[in-house]
Amino acid sequence: MKTQLIDYKDKDFVMEGFVAIGEGSLEKQPLVLIVHDWSGNNEFVQDKARYFAKQGFIAFAVDLYGKGKRGSDTDKSINQALLNELMQDRGTIVTRLQAALDCALGISKVDLSKVLAIGFCLGGLCVLDFARSGAALSGVVSVHGLLHPPEASNKTIKAKVLVLHGNKDQMVSRQQVAAFSNEMTMANVDWQVHVFGNTQHAFTNPKANDPVAGLVYSPSANSRTWALVRNFTDELFS
Repeated sequence: MKTQLIDYKDKDFVMEGFVAIGEGSLEKQPLVLIVHDWSGNNEFVQDKARYFAKQGFIAFAVDLYGKGKRGSDTDKSINQALLNELMQDRGTIVTRLQAALDCALGISKVDLSKVLAIGFCLGGLCVLDFARSGAALSGVVSVHGLLHPPEASNKTIKAKVLVLHGNKDQMVSRQQVAAFSNEMTMANVDWQVHVFGNTQHAFTNPKANDPVAGLVYSPSANSRTWALVRNFTDELFS
């Protein structure tokens, strides 16, 4: 497997992505953009990039915070400060993801017609915003992501949408799940929401172990997540 860090820009704003490409294939491969949680482009999403590369994707782990800006697995205040800075202008999420997509599409062997974006927690919100912007995506997957839309999201959604959600997620109310379902239906989107019972936020992250904050890893929900993602990608790209 080949991996590398790659710089790219949104105007003058410099970001650092992580690329993973499997060995051996001479054919063009689907592209997957992987969008980090509030802790930034760290080992968690880079490990997911390696996973997708083994599955026959060209994987690009996105950087939303900027080169050299990383959060922490232990200090929530650092993550919150980075998150707050990003969310001061939620529209920057779309432009930074578009910059990542433009960069990734320039990688040799990428099949330009087959693009998936998957995001975790904050990243889930981001890939949904990207889809709402009308981005040229085959599909998006939000994994324990936030579902509420930005103020302006009236573009045609081209992507199929898969949302994986824990029913005990303290950050997303049942009303928000219902509102999201209605939003997708009204927009005539091919959408799915899978709700895992007795499951809290951050259920795919083995380092999530804070029941008070509602951040708890679930081995069963994690296993089911990846089975559903495989089914989704098979549907998109077979």
